[in-house]
Amino acid sequence: MEFHPQPKGGTPRPWAFPAPERGVLDNGLTVLRCHRPGQQVVAVEIALDAPLDAEPEGLDGVATIMARALSEGTDKHSAEEFAAELERCGATLDAHADHPGVRVSLEVPVSRLAKALALLAEALRAPAFADREVDRLVRNRLDEIPHETANPARRAAKQLSAELFPAASRMSRPRQGTEDTVARIDSAAVRAFYEAHVRPVTATAVVVGDLTGVDLDAVLADTLGAWTGDDPQPRTAPPITADDTGRVVIVDRPGAVQTQLLIGRIGPDRHDRVWPAQVVGTYCLGGTLTSRLDRVLREEKGYTYGVRAFGQVLRSTADGTGAAMLAISGSVDTPNTGPALDDLWRVLRTLAAEGLTDAERDAAVHNLVGVAPLKYETAASVAGTLADQVEQQLPDDFQAELYRRLAETGTVEATAAVVNAFPPDRLVTVLVGDAAQIKEPVEALGVGEVTVVTG
Repeated sequence: MEFHPQPKGGTPRPWAFPAPERGVLDNGLTVLRCHRPGQQVVAVEIALDAPLDAEPEGLDGVATIMARALSEGTDKHSAEEFAAELERCGATLDAHADHPGVRVSLEVPVSRLAKALALLAEALRAPAFADREVDRLVRNRLDEIPHETANPARRAAKQLSAELFPAASRMSRPRQGTEDTVARIDSAAVRAFYEAHVRPVTATAVVVGDLTGVDLDAVLADTLGAWTGDDPQPRTAPPITADDTGRVVIVDRPGAVQTQLLIGRIGPDRHDRVWPAQVVGTYCLGGTLTSRLDRVLREEKGYTYGVRAFGQVLRSTADGTGAAMLAISGSVDTPNTGPALDDLWRVLRTLAAEGLTDAERDAAVHNLVGVAPLKYETAASVAGTLADQVEQQLPDDFQAELYRRLAETGTVEATAAVVNAFPPDRLVTVLVGDAAQIKEPVEALGVGEVTVVTG
């Protein structure tokens, strides 16, 4: 029997986040392209400058309905025909709205890129917004809302936003609208929002994949380059203000066997120099199964299957007026809600008093930096991150620079950042659970005034 020689590992190659090439089409559309050899499925991201705070008063959710309606028929194809054309390309097309704007995502085999980009351009240039299709999307969205309300994690997130931000702020209200606001949306409202905010001069297209043999300039000129639109009206983003006075809000769910917890406040966005250290410190606190929160609440006490700490960008702007949500989330069994919160606060106070260890810092940096080559193995993950950078007004080399800064972050710096991010006396706590069982033990902790709401 003949055995083949055992394969040997090659020389490790240094890795860095891919650097895009930037350009502008004649119609004003900014294009970022990134050649990724071997990635035969090309990912395209379109970032549209249509933020949620631009939605008309009383029409929260119109950006979401517009995003969903972009693929529901055009001036050339009905909704069914458009879907069939995408299928013939082997392509998927999705769109969603969030605080920074609307994102449209396309994935397609490189051999059918030209055809798929033509369909994408058609959806952006001349969406039909037919009454029948918009009405169906509105009904679908109204059907989703009760299910979201019933979901403890979604309900907690909704309540935390309402607690942190003033009622006049768009950030205080559900991203995809409420039953009252969505019910008011019709095709005319969707069309008006589209015409006010969707145009090539304020949009950016990101194209990532194996572009060998593809004349991308010609393909873009024939497809997205044919999209036209006038200059936008000047628009200023409202300032972000928040009230992080320490307090507890219980959303009453009688008979609940678990309590969903969400503890948060707002902090700096990615333009702040503290961001890398905050990423490392937050990961040490609750980024993985071996973090402090899990070690105490899960491994030692058995209160939960897991608790996570994270930072989520809400709006990131070059002038420094953006913000991120800093939060701790998880669920615990109802009888141990009070003890679990007591231990969680003890973890935060101990962290402030004693700091992180070098071993915690080293493990966090190793995991955060070491996983990057796998995290960005697909074209879609690279395209999504490049589009995030565009929405957040970050330079094209931000992600590459971030990994260098993560590796350079020291234990003292990471400690200071996470302690400032999660001060025990400046956190808003939302608990979705049985108020009759958890209110009294939570009040005994003295972490802030406790109120109970229903719904």
